[in-house]
Formats: sequence, C-alpha cells, structure tokens
Amino acid sequence: MKNYFLALVLALFVFGCGGGSGPADEPSPPPSSGPSPSDLLANELEGLPLNEFYEVSYGALTYRSPETIVWQALTSVYPLDDVSLNDYSDAFRRETYAMYQVVLDALRQYDRSVLSETDQLAYDFYEWYLQDTVDSLEFIYYDFAAAYNFNGVHTGTETFFTEVHPLETIQDAEEYIARLQDVPRKFDALIDYLTRQSGAGIVEPRLSLDWSLFGIEQIANAAAGNVSYYTAFRDKVELVAGASSADKERLRNAALAATRDDVIPAYQALRNKLQELRGSAPSRIGVGQYPRGSEYYAYMLRHRTTTNLSAAEIHQLGLTNLQRIHAEMRVIFNELGYPRNETLLQSFQRVAEDGGTIPAADVKTTYEAIIAAAEQDVVEAFDIFPSSPVVVADDEFGGYYISPSFDGTRPGTFYASTRFNAPWFQMKSLTYHEAVPGHHTQIAIAMDNDSVPSFRRTVRFTAFVEGWALYAERLAYELGWYDNDPYGNLGRLQYEALRAARLVMDTGIHSLGWSFEQAVQFNIDNVGMSRGASEGAAARYSVTPAQASAYMVGMLRILDARQRAQDELGDGFDLKEFHRVVLRSGGLPLDLMDAVIDDWIAGQLAAP
Repeated sequence: MKNYFLALVLALFVFGCGGGSGPADEPSPPPSSGPSPSDLLANELEGLPLNEFYEVSYGALTYRSPETIVWQALTSVYPLDDVSLNDYSDAFRRETYAMYQVVLDALRQYDRSVLSETDQLAYDFYEWYLQDTVDSLEFIYYDFAAAYNFNGVHTGTETFFTEVHPLETIQDAEEYIARLQDVPRKFDALIDYLTRQSGAGIVEPRLSLDWSLFGIEQIANAAAGNVSYYTAFRDKVELVAGASSADKERLRNAALAATRDDVIPAYQALRNKLQELRGSAPSRIGVGQYPRGSEYYAYMLRHRTTTNLSAAEIHQLGLTNLQRIHAEMRVIFNELGYPRNETLLQSFQRVAEDGGTIPAADVKTTYEAIIAAAEQDVVEAFDIFPSSPVVVADDEFGGYYISPSFDGTRPGTFYASTRFNAPWFQMKSLTYHEAVPGHHTQIAIAMDNDSVPSFRRTVRFTAFVEGWALYAERLAYELGWYDNDPYGNLGRLQYEALRAARLVMDTGIHSLGWSFEQAVQFNIDNVGMSRGASEGAAARYSVTPAQASAYMVGMLRILDARQRAQDELGDGFDLKEFHRVVLRSGGLPLDLMDAVIDDWIAGQLAAP
C-alpha cells in the first residue's frame, strides 16, 4: 500500500505522515494580531462533553488538510470555504502542532477512570495518536519531503490530482483547475522547507536525490499536453455530467493553461532547488549520519511500529524470521527438484518460469478472478464484511490500494500493473495483501464502523494496517488457498522474506551504517529478487526510515495475539470471532490491540 495514503491519519501537515525535525526552536514569523487558531480551539473545546470534544477537536485538525477532506469525500461533513491545496508553510505547520498540543492537553482533563472499557479504548487511541504527532515536532526538518517515492510531497500531489480529485460535475472540474493554479504556492512552501532542512544540516542523500530529480524533470521538461495533471483531466472531463461540448473545450483549455503556467513552473523551481542542494548531498545513505539522527530513527521506529522495540531487537527479529522462511522455501524447492547449490535468485528465476506467465491482456481479469474467489472463500474465516466493493484499476507500476470514500462515490481500489505480462507466482499474495482479506477488508470495515468517534475510522497506524495485510497473506495459506499451487506458495514466502529482510535492511541502513550496495546485496541473497528490484528496495528504505519495519512487526504481533487466544480458549476459540474483534477495533497501536484481545479472552473465559 502506498504509504502516502496513510496520510489519512490527517497529519498531512507533517511531511511523509510522520514528522521530521531539526531544532524545534527554529525562529518563526511574528504572530499576527488577534488570537491564534490554537487559542481559538482551546476556547472552543472548554467544557465540552467527551464525545462532542472528540468530534469538534478532530474536525479542527481535519480542516488543516483540505486535501484529506477532498480525498475522503468529506466536504458534506467539513465544507471548505475556499479551493486550495494543503499549506506546508513553516508557520502553518507549527501552528498545527500547537493545535495538536491543545487537543492533547484538553483530552487529559477528562477523567479516564470513569469511562467504560469501550470509551477508555477510544481515549487511549486518541491520546496515542496526539502524543505521537506532538513528539514529531522535535524532528520537524528530518523527513525527505521531496523524495522520489510515496514520501514525496510532489508525488502525493500528483496522485491527488490524477487518481483522487473528483471530476463528475462542472464544479468539480473548475475546482480541479483552481487547485492546479495553487500548486506553485504549495511547492514554494516545499522549497522553503528544503532550505530550512539544509540549514539544519540535513540534505537527502545524492543517490535518492538523483532519482527524485529524474522524476521531477519528466514534468519540468514536458509539454503541458503530455503532463499527467492535464492528461488525467482531459480524459475524465469527457464524462462530466451536464457539460456541453463548449463547456468541455473551455475546461480543457483552462486546465492546459494552468498546467503550462502553474504546474510546470512549480516543478521547474523544485528541480532547480534540488540541483542546488545536490552539491552538498551526502554520498552515504541512512539518517544516522545527520545531527541527532539516531534519536530521530528511534522516534520513527516507535511511530511506525507502535512499539518500543530497539533497532537491535528489530534487526535480530528479521534475521530469525529469514532463517525460518528460508527453511520453509527449501521444503518446496526440494519437492520441485530444485538444486540445493543454486542461489535464491536462481531458484526464483526458475519459479517465475515454471509457474507461468499471464499475458498482459489477461492480467486485470486474473486479478479480478482472484478477488472473486477470495470473497467467496473468506466466509470460512470471517463473518464481517465491508459495505464497499473493491475494484481493480490499471497503474503503470501498480501494487497499492486506495480506500473507498466515506460518501460511497468511490469504491476501494486495488491498483495493479496490467499493461505487461505478469508472473503468476506473485499474483495471489499481492491480491490478498492489497484487496481481500487484506487492506480492503480491514480499512473498509473500519470506515463502516459509525458507532465510534471519527478518528477511529480514519486514523491508521502503519504497523497494524500493513501487519494485517501481511497477516492476510499468511491466513490465505492457512486456509488452503495455495493448495496445489507450489509456485503461488513460493510467491507468498518470497513476499514474507521481503518483509523479514526489511527489518534487517532498514535497521542496517539507519542504525548500523550499511552502504547502499550492502543493502542491495542482502536483498538479492535473502529475498531472491533481481538487482534492479533490490536497488529499488534499498532506495525506498533509505528515504522512509522505519516504515518498512512495520509490516513484519505488525504481522507477528497479530499472530502472537491469535496464538495467545487459542492457547487460553482452547476449543472455545473461534477464528471468525477473533477476526471480528480485531477488525471492529480499527487500526490500533499494537499495545492497544493486545489489550483488546486480552479483554476479549477474559470475557470469553468468564462467560457461563
């Protein structure tokens, strides 16, 4: 799942959805006259009943990210006064942090001890989320905000326009164009951030910075008619309800002009800034090389995994699980007659060939068939299902999921690469992870739960969300969905090895000072992926510290919770009920998930 979609935690004002900071006492512009937004919020929250406090405070934080309101089709709940993109200016971000602190302080004025267990869970969830966001202020200039991948502000902006922005009415189209005209303001703030970041002694490593430049130049050097911001609009505007041919031509011309006069110059300015920074960009990767880099990485591990595991513990966890996974692979390799003396890369090259290839023309229907079969078979382990359907959509690279909108106008969407032939052995696990019973099942069910405060339906923690999706891959194996398909099962094990190797590589890069080549070679040797794929993995982990560690940590904690329930309940354990408890709780920090499961176990044991 592309992680900027996890910016739905509504901390979008923090780059890459996790903060980053240098000196927290960086001078800010003088305050304007009158009370600040945080002062106004503090007054508004005073004396509210707890449930009303939740909605008012979360609504105020939500308004700090108009893109999230559009993304989730929440304009009927949170109407927007103007048409704009997110404000990434330093002053705005710092004021948003102040608002989070106001909400956290106000929350702690309520007496948690008098609340029911359900209300205590909501309290603890909100407190964890608020405190975690406030903690990130200390590292406000550490995130690589112009990174080439999902962590980059510019990449998230492009996806917002091309995949998310509604284009069903003439008003939608006009708002799209107005927001195109706002791209320079947003990018100017990003450039200012990069200036402040470099002033704090932090410049993105040259290796990944060059990747960013390559992608940015594709737009900076393009003709407006070929830029995705325009082509997506051009194609979708044909379907705008009630638009005449003259309307469509007018709108296309306006979008083309905004792309030419606003979007492309913004990308050119960003390109120029990165070219300026390139001379001081370090040749090494890893955040440990920066001032207080080790402290920042420790924060990011806690933020991403929602645990207090140290880098050393996570590193060892990866090594231990790789040993287990390799042994499981070897059993199947032996059954297939694969030689013991070949490398893992060579073995998986055999798997790709022997498992067969799905022609490009059939890839989309094959993914749809896998989803349909999963939806039919999943009733064996679930008795709760999302109201929103999931569909397969084409993407050049694929392999991610976008959640449905709250108003039901957009289904859950599994974006898959359908333009090229696909090796069969990887297709099942990818589908189970992104769609059913993975991301779509978990996220869409959480969004359906209107009996809990709004933040519990939208705030998502990486370890739980990605841990659940990896658990879904494993669950599919346990349910027999890979029976008589050794190649698909090896695909599952390779993906699991990838997540275990991430624990080692992520901590190696950011805590142990690994080189890029060292990380690449580790991935080739232990996951069996090509050099190109391994370089992409190492580059990704280098610019998104700790994100890659969340998957395996989350899955293992879910498995541990399930095993604990099985051990204590014995014949009384019900897998469907376990899944219902986990899914109805939403995407919790892992310690809170454990507490929910422990309370459920205790209730089951106490029942007559």
